[in-house]
Amino acid sequence: MNTLAKILALVLVICVKLATPLYFHIGETERKCFIEEIPDETQVIGNYKVQLYDPRTGGFMPSSPGIGMHVEVKDPEDKTILSRVYSSEGRFTFTSHTPGEHVICLYSNSTKWFSGTQLRVHLDIQVGEHAIDYANIAQKEKLSELQLRVRQLLDQVEQITKEQNYQRYREERFRQTSESTNQRVLWWSLAQTCVLLVMGAWQMKHLKSFFEAKKLV
Repeated sequence: MNTLAKILALVLVICVKLATPLYFHIGETERKCFIEEIPDETQVIGNYKVQLYDPRTGGFMPSSPGIGMHVEVKDPEDKTILSRVYSSEGRFTFTSHTPGEHVICLYSNSTKWFSGTQLRVHLDIQVGEHAIDYANIAQKEKLSELQLRVRQLLDQVEQITKEQNYQRYREERFRQTSESTNQRVLWWSLAQTCVLLVMGAWQMKHLKSFFEAKKLV
């Protein structure tokens, strides 16, 4: 029962993580960054749409084609794996090669188009098998409904395996960090003990010299 509960919890976490629709506002020269924990060798697709604030109506309208978004993605080793300017609506794609936290940053490619007003950016990040267009695959490979379902299940199992490997990787990193912290605390405690012993010996010697000088001993 505990194993089943853990599997269901893991699947729920994956489902929450793999589809993250949201929108946010940015101004001139403003940069928005998001952190996604992604297993290695996992495809990521981001769909976005930019809207321009209309001060007359107080709402947001479709943006001009001249407004684009600069997308920059860095892996856990701070290496840039994607840096490109896109149009006002579209998608960006990249594949992770290192497990861990990937930083996805978006900002406008120009400020002259909206002169101090805000942009609303709708963003939907899809990870793993959620980023695969199964309808297109079925059409290209001429798969039946059953074959397509089997393909989806295999991809889901593969993604769950990657997630489990990533969780093991995180546990190993956490264990290494804990061991390193414990070792540093031990050495710090030993250093403090040595300092206290040296200070105690110096004080005893100083007091002995003082008492001898005052002829108290």
